[in-house]
Amino acid sequence: MNVYTTDKIRNVVLLGHGGAGKTTLAEAMGYLAGLTSRMGKVEDGNTLSDFDKEEQKRHFSISTSTIPLEWDGHKINILDTPGFFDFVGEVEEAISVADAAIIVVSGKAGIEVGTEKAWEMCEKYKIPRMFFVADMDIDDVSYRQVVQDLTDKYGKKMAPFNLPIRENEKFVGYVNVIQEKGFRWEGKEVVECPVPEYNQANLKLFRDTLLESVAETSEEFMERYFNGETFSEAEIRAAVRGNVCDGSIVPIEMGSSTLCQGIYTLLDDIVKYMPSPENRKMAGINTNTNEIFEADFDFSKPKTAFVFKTMIDPFIGKYSLIKVRSGVIKPDDVMYVANKDVEVKIGKLYVLQGNKTTEVPELHAGDLGALQKLEIATGDTLSTKANPIQYAKMDISTPYTAMRYHAQNKADIDKISQSLAKLAAEDQTLRVVNDAENRQTLLYGIGDMHLEVIQSKLQNVYKVAIDLTKPKVAFRETIRKKSDVEYKYKKQTGGHGQYGHVKMRFEPSGDPTTPYVFEQEVVGGAVPKNYFPAVEKGLAESVLRGPLAAYPVVGVKAILYDGSYHPVDSSEMAFKVAASGAFKKGFMEASPVLLEPIVSLKVTVPDSYTGDVMGDLNKRRGRVLGMNPSLTGKQVIEAEVPMMELFGYNTQLRSMTGGSGEYEYEFNRYEQAPSDVQAKEVADRAEKVAAANSEE
Repeated sequence: MNVYTTDKIRNVVLLGHGGAGKTTLAEAMGYLAGLTSRMGKVEDGNTLSDFDKEEQKRHFSISTSTIPLEWDGHKINILDTPGFFDFVGEVEEAISVADAAIIVVSGKAGIEVGTEKAWEMCEKYKIPRMFFVADMDIDDVSYRQVVQDLTDKYGKKMAPFNLPIRENEKFVGYVNVIQEKGFRWEGKEVVECPVPEYNQANLKLFRDTLLESVAETSEEFMERYFNGETFSEAEIRAAVRGNVCDGSIVPIEMGSSTLCQGIYTLLDDIVKYMPSPENRKMAGINTNTNEIFEADFDFSKPKTAFVFKTMIDPFIGKYSLIKVRSGVIKPDDVMYVANKDVEVKIGKLYVLQGNKTTEVPELHAGDLGALQKLEIATGDTLSTKANPIQYAKMDISTPYTAMRYHAQNKADIDKISQSLAKLAAEDQTLRVVNDAENRQTLLYGIGDMHLEVIQSKLQNVYKVAIDLTKPKVAFRETIRKKSDVEYKYKKQTGGHGQYGHVKMRFEPSGDPTTPYVFEQEVVGGAVPKNYFPAVEKGLAESVLRGPLAAYPVVGVKAILYDGSYHPVDSSEMAFKVAASGAFKKGFMEASPVLLEPIVSLKVTVPDSYTGDVMGDLNKRRGRVLGMNPSLTGKQVIEAEVPMMELFGYNTQLRSMTGGSGEYEYEFNRYEQAPSDVQAKEVADRAEKVAAANSEE
């Protein structure tokens, strides 16, 4: 592949709902650009971008893939992203390095939740975008309806650049709105034809909208527009490029990816209207001087690059995908990673076309490439030691869906943790959490399908098997009343015996953040002071697994006020056992209760779903605290919900809201569990309590 300068590069991300046709569009672009001699199909598992075994098995994209194309003297880096919401982290990585987006809409399905989410992401990252209406070869598709729906939703900035020509309900050509000409497909050729009568009204309407936007780009154009003068095609194209780059016009194009119709025009328009990286701003921080470094994809500035994605393959090794943000990067360059204070030497430079690597001699500012086998991670910045730069990390979604995992084969435990570390290095939305308190290891992902794919990858790629089960909830135990108990531990085994005798009071300490408070009010040396630490040690061990349901104990005050000892048989061990026995007895006599974790939950949904969501939260024992409008025009419902009720919430919320609902939560406090929850939990944990008792 040739080397391209910054002005000849276009970085375009494909966004849209799952199944809208992003991968098929990328395949058609690759075919036209000569990357393949025949078009692959998603269902056949032979496309350029869906090269992963999981993607081929499931027939949808799971990770972002890059497909660089050469077109009309330019390099177009296509970033094909997954449409399913469980893989949103992949989309966020891609959009953070894209300079423009094509939002793919299925002409048959129209605007879907994924379309809206794609638009919101473009707004968040402030990137220019265009719509591509796919599936135009399907008989009952109404392009006019899709355009109308998009205009109703996003306003007058929608500008259709072409219209379909149909004959006998077959998609045979298109009308170019800027040129006011018709074109037909005849084999592989495009032949000019008259604009059909039925297209004339829409052509005038769409062209007027376009000319209004062009007129608004300067006072001179505005004057000419009002004087009824016409603009030349070159003037229109130049003005439209400016409008597209600043987001005041959003072009709508259409075609059929499977028949490769409309794709040639789309590639031409990416080159003509989409911004090159040099049109975009980019700044980092110089870690030596704390001054802002304005990289702005300038090839003449010190070299810097950002690692936006990591790929680890057991066979081909590790690739770090980078975007060069300034300078020109070459093989054998020594780069500095400021946040790790290490230098790395770049070996060869590659571009990745799906999973095929091509070596390149250099990468200019704004270009995407890949480095192999370097100790760098997603989010790292590469710069020079003389000019150490740190760019802001990507804004990646937080995973809230958790499952507990167990190794099917105990011998695989180490291999599983190493494999998960590799998967987590690739996938920023996967978290592996060791919950030592509840003796469980958890996998956090964006949704159930995400975790299912991780489980499948472990099995098929790394050859280790895990089971996913419902996670244990971190209950706590405490007491509500006071108790006064006596416990004597006496054992005679020949020779020295064991003797420890304590009288203790137990009551709520009022502080649920600490397990226990220990005080002593012993008078007259009934229990010698040197045994006080042993008594406390007995308490400290007892609160780890409470007598009620073997959960950790909080908020208990223990007062040692009397007892007795034996000058020969008493020992620290005896008093420790006595304190432990007194605790169990006293705890169970002081009205023990289970505390459950309560989380603060925020659910963001469109207005029309607020009633359903609030009704569902009530069923989950939630308390709705209020509702506030969000910046994106949705409603944010704030509630407090018991953590145990959130299992499976992601799936339920998506089902209720057609995929448009999102949620986040954080731990708030512990609260007494209802009696029915407590009774069930105590019954379920009876064996564990018995096991804890038998250990002594």
